[in-house]
Amino acid sequence: MPPRSEQWPPYVRVAPWLLITGGLVWNALAPADYWGDPLLAAAAVLAGALLWLRDTVAVGVAVVTGILVLSTQDGSIGTRDGYLELANTAFAALLGVGVNRVVARHGQRLERVRSVAEAAQRAVLPEPPRRVGRLAVAACYRAAQDEALIGGDAYALQVTPYGVRGLIADVRGKGLHAVGAVSVLLGAFREDSHRVADLAALADALEDSLLREADRLSEELRLEGFITALLVEFPPGEDAVRTLDCGHPGPYLLSPDPVPAPDPQDAGQDARLGGSRVRRLDAADPGLPLGMGGLGIARPAPEVRPFPPGCTLLLVTDGVTEARDAAGEFYDPVLGLAPLGPFAGPDEVLDALVADVERWAGGPRDDDMAVLAITHRSAD
Repeated sequence: MPPRSEQWPPYVRVAPWLLITGGLVWNALAPADYWGDPLLAAAAVLAGALLWLRDTVAVGVAVVTGILVLSTQDGSIGTRDGYLELANTAFAALLGVGVNRVVARHGQRLERVRSVAEAAQRAVLPEPPRRVGRLAVAACYRAAQDEALIGGDAYALQVTPYGVRGLIADVRGKGLHAVGAVSVLLGAFREDSHRVADLAALADALEDSLLREADRLSEELRLEGFITALLVEFPPGEDAVRTLDCGHPGPYLLSPDPVPAPDPQDAGQDARLGGSRVRRLDAADPGLPLGMGGLGIARPAPEVRPFPPGCTLLLVTDGVTEARDAAGEFYDPVLGLAPLGPFAGPDEVLDALVADVERWAGGPRDDDMAVLAITHRSAD
């Protein structure tokens, strides 16, 4: 895979040609020979490091051709000095091609490692069911483009006697520790969600499972490890959703029509800029992340919110909300998704969100991104 030149600003692709122009003009006008050669060498190496192979070859050909023309004009062609300058220029061009191939091989190797990490992540995160009763579901996971470590983002959906329950979580850190924590969390969620009636009690049960696993971890991980999580529950026969925030970014409610008025204590934000209304459902009393129960702070009670047919509940990790643009501004799904709707279902929401985050970031993301979208379908 060649260097990802499309991720650089346009002026980067122009920089080698500016260096060539400057070097040739300097060589043509300077009173001494070779004064502009460092610029020509820099152009070849810069192209090799940043551009595609075809562009690197074009820069090398331009450099050699320019020196050949100047050598012909000043009569040095055929002399020892002329041959030396042509040889030096050709060497710089070949060096640029060599740099390009080294960078390309490194990129291919990193891409393979990242693909393996993403495949391992998908093995840990089985796809949720596409349809559960009147709920249509879609989920996706995207690995960080500049990392080769398995991340700690997780999601799950489970049918229980208390309704459909969902989870999205983000483990602090990456690597095998994160994978182990995700495995424990998802296993505990699948087991405890069937036997624990209350969401707060379910969160406590999940934390107990994680604390038991923590006994086998190093002291550093026991002291600093935690998991942000968001639990949701769709009670059977109700157009509502219960949410419990454990230090995680709040969910987003998407509706093609105005949603019922929120609770006065709801601190969420909303926007209606096009065909969809998007509202962030911030918790009135956010709880501590899982793994921090030892601080002795009571877990807040679950919150009940309207979830009428036609609406979609969007759960994300901070790989979405902390994606930055070139100016360092964070991505806001409220402003990003509102003008893109209305959406026909959860798959359309996910496709639009992932594309918009990638457009916003304009290059490699520095964090994994997990998304779970749940649409309340009208009765068939």
